Amino acid sequence: MGLKKYNPTSPGRRDTIADDFSDITKSKPEKSLLGVIKRTGGRNHHGRVTTRHRGGGHKRRYRIIDFKRDKTGGAIVLSIEYDPNRTARIALVRYEDGIKRYIVAPDGLSVGNVIQSQETSAIQTGNALKLKNLPAGTTVHNLETSPGRGGQLVKSAGVSAQVMAHEDDYTLVRLPSGEMRRLHGECMATVGQVSNSDHKNIKLGKAGRIRHKGRRPQVRGSAMYPAAHPHGGGEGRAPIGMPGPKTPWGKPALGHRTRNNKRTDKFILRRRYQR
Repeated sequence: MGLKKYNPTSPGRRDTIADDFSDITKSKPEKSLLGVIKRTGGRNHHGRVTTRHRGGGHKRRYRIIDFKRDKTGGAIVLSIEYDPNRTARIALVRYEDGIKRYIVAPDGLSVGNVIQSQETSAIQTGNALKLKNLPAGTTVHNLETSPGRGGQLVKSAGVSAQVMAHEDDYTLVRLPSGEMRRLHGECMATVGQVSNSDHKNIKLGKAGRIRHKGRRPQVRGSAMYPAAHPHGGGEGRAPIGMPGPKTPWGKPALGHRTRNNKRTDKFILRRRYQR
């Protein structure tokens, strides 16, 4: 992947840094692996807005991704494609029996490569193995949190986790946030780093491009009147004037910890903020 800059032919072009899509090898998706996305515009079944700042945007078709990697045997990479529903690239692969599937494309995977998903697979980019079969120090992505559920962790562009150690039935993994977490050794993971690592350097340049993504404008709380937001009101530009920033409904915001899942606390060896 590469990035491209534009000459400042307009205010919107002046600071734009866009994707050049040089790594894309096929423009049209595989029809048999497409699904429908029903958009809500942030509204619930009563038609009321329950999530603000959503709506509009370009129409999308969902690409059905194989997060489980449960089909054994070798598969050849047919193409690297763009997916509007995620930041990473996806790869179309075909197995020996002719079945085609999409996977999250790791960095360095190219057309013609052969990938495998079985316990005896080699430790090379794109192969999927159980965590217990991966040596310490291996870079992985698309991790399962429980065996057979499918990948739930480390799927965004450019991220990767690292296998640190094996302890009985569990494997200690360092996640991109810095969190050290125990995952069961039977959980699947894919070797390598997720593709499209330059995604973090993209600059939209103008408001219209975020509208194409389905995001509507946001208004700062300090620009509202007091009844609309806890930060509102006052003469001129006023500070927040309270212990910490708040949401429009008075709840703590911006850095306030909201995790409340005691059931999985025992699997976290080091939290992400304990650097």
